[in-house]
Amino acid sequence: MKEKDIYILAIESSCDDTSASVIKNRQILSNIVANQEVHAQYGGVVPELASRAHQQNIVPVVLQAIKAANISKEDLNAIAFTKGPGLMGSLLVGASFAKSLSMALNIPLIEINHMQAHILAHFIEEDNMESPPFPFLCLTISGGHTQIVKVNDYFDMEILGQTIDDAVGEAFDKSAKILGLPYPGGPLIDKYAQKGNPDAYKFTKPRVGDMDFSFSGLKTGILYFINKNVEIDPDFISKNLNDICASIQNTIATILIDKMKNAVKHTNIKHIAIAGGVSANSEIRKRLIENQFGWKCYIPEFQYTTDNAAMIGISGYYKYLENSFADNNSLANPRMKF
Repeated sequence: MKEKDIYILAIESSCDDTSASVIKNRQILSNIVANQEVHAQYGGVVPELASRAHQQNIVPVVLQAIKAANISKEDLNAIAFTKGPGLMGSLLVGASFAKSLSMALNIPLIEINHMQAHILAHFIEEDNMESPPFPFLCLTISGGHTQIVKVNDYFDMEILGQTIDDAVGEAFDKSAKILGLPYPGGPLIDKYAQKGNPDAYKFTKPRVGDMDFSFSGLKTGILYFINKNVEIDPDFISKNLNDICASIQNTIATILIDKMKNAVKHTNIKHIAIAGGVSANSEIRKRLIENQFGWKCYIPEFQYTTDNAAMIGISGYYKYLENSFADNNSLANPRMKF
């Protein structure tokens, strides 16, 4: 007898994107994301503005997700939401809405770890996506996190290394700000780097543990480098923007790949996945795909790398199979661990 299909509504509101998705088993029926452009003028995410925007966006985004999935809310079997980590105010909006809807429909509530969800996005059923076999290593890189994770099973994950200060996404964005580029600057560094010489300038790579990361020193080094050269030539940035961006991107990509080489040596695992918004960077993707180390690499579709509810949905699906449900006492946790 054919097993009953499982429909889950997923809600993601950890930072500045309000997202809702409907998943049928492992298949994504809809994945709606409302971006918040208000933060660009401030050069970064303003938590209070983010939570207000979530309050405005949550209802229309959920309604659109259900409509796009061509189902009714009565078809849903469960509600999955991001419990943490993230911004407290933003998380509260998604958590409160999910709990209310769960009660109204009398269906189970599933709480999801945002960082685990980034990794589990690899198990979304798509024609052009191959899921990695267990165990595998995942390089999780975003604006707020940089981690190397050993993934033994869907919810059995071990952090092998992580940043001791700033995340790689912040390093890209702050470097872009130093260069006078608008927020978010990471994609712009990638864009200008395409026309630059990655070996034009050398930046010092931080010395930390074999699988840990540090980017605060690199940002400081870039700042001193720019200030010194602009003092000599006020037009230094505009004359050399492509080369500067290419050199910054080359340094960061080299740091990431070197740490992954250490992780592979430590674990002898050669199935390598990548997750998080910074995995959209073309140079990082290129180096992973074209590696000469015998790694097999898994890269999800771009829409599943940035913050989105589809990754919350696939995580909710596997928790649903385990009957791993939360109650309405569940609280948002901005510092949630694995």
